[in-house]
Amino acid sequence: MALKMPNGILTKACYRSVVTARRAGIAITGCWVLSFLVGLVPMFGWNNMNNLRNEQNSTENGLIITCQFETVISMEYMVYFNFFVWVLPPLFLMLIIYLEVFNLIQKQLNKKVCANSKDPHKYYGKELKIAKSLALILLLFALSWLPLHTLNCITLFCRTCKTPMIITYVAIFLTHGNSAMNPIVYAFRIEKFQSTFLYIWKKYFCCKPSRFRNGRHTIGESSKNVL
Repeated sequence: MALKMPNGILTKACYRSVVTARRAGIAITGCWVLSFLVGLVPMFGWNNMNNLRNEQNSTENGLIITCQFETVISMEYMVYFNFFVWVLPPLFLMLIIYLEVFNLIQKQLNKKVCANSKDPHKYYGKELKIAKSLALILLLFALSWLPLHTLNCITLFCRTCKTPMIITYVAIFLTHGNSAMNPIVYAFRIEKFQSTFLYIWKKYFCCKPSRFRNGRHTIGESSKNVL
């Protein structure tokens, strides 16, 4: 049964009724389409091509472009549009949401009596663990992307400042490494993700047969209840 929580926390049954697979798929697809369009903005004209043409207007061999990111991509786009619009506001919004989630869950865990639940600590303890895992993902995202965006701000607002290339390379490496860190964190922090990764690894890489029981995949003795 769905439980009525005084602080408005969605119970498991209520969550499943609101966040359906179809709605989740639409939300994920919308995020991908939006990010794709945002990434295409420089191709629609917000780039340094006009400046390069003006600088090389007198050349006879046509436009010569140095193959460097900052030469082609506008720092105004990277800072004002990309960073100030599509990175910082969602980051702060997610931070506020997670702080509110932690606050609500902690209030439920601190209650001595819960008339509608036999074991509230078991339920909310699990929810708190998942919330901490997702907060860790958010923290890693911030640590991975903020250095590069900070360097972009320095490049735009301090034209005379010279950033050592090794720092730039480290910042770029962090942004690429963020995509590799997410599945690792999911696997170590969330049991269902760990079981799913084990299922995929054993079935497709170790060529071990899997079993299907009660609508769920199982593999040997070590992985159960894989979604």
